[in-house]
Amino acid sequence: MEKNKEKTFWPHMILGFLLIGITLGYWTVKHAVSLPVQESNNYMMKYQQADIHINDIIEKKAQFDKSYKIELLDVAKEKIALENAKRAKDETVVLVKNGMNSFKYKVLSKNNHQVNDANVTFLLTRPHTQNDDILKENILSKNGIYKIENIHIEKPGRYLLQLKVKIGDETGYLETPAYLKP
Repeated sequence: MEKNKEKTFWPHMILGFLLIGITLGYWTVKHAVSLPVQESNNYMMKYQQADIHINDIIEKKAQFDKSYKIELLDVAKEKIALENAKRAKDETVVLVKNGMNSFKYKVLSKNNHQVNDANVTFLLTRPHTQNDDILKENILSKNGIYKIENIHIEKPGRYLLQLKVKIGDETGYLETPAYLKP
């Protein structure tokens, strides 16, 4: 009887594919862990809380918008060109300066009466990160103006000025883009 001297490579190929799969799995996990994940802070709360209570948030904001309006006072605004992978657009932003900044807000009823007893919270944040967030709570009104002082900004780039105003059961939000030139 003659022995079959042909070699088969199937076991080697299976072992090679298994080794490639394990290597690619390890590489994927290693790179995924090294990238930081930042939570969204829309409506000045964690994403999960905003997602759970979004209907209530939208309802309270609609009630607030029927009765009140929020104005940002005494700021320099400029149109800047924002470019991303999908489209380029111009956006009007508040220009902030390097160093100390202050912001003034006015809360008015629809018949233009100043509201002095609102619960006001301010958040300065950067898109896609929470590392540089500055939160000021319980801002008091002086002559109808809610003034946020001693906001120190150093890093150039995009920012968001977020204001949350609570009057009774109604809650309003104002989100204004800001920019610090390099």
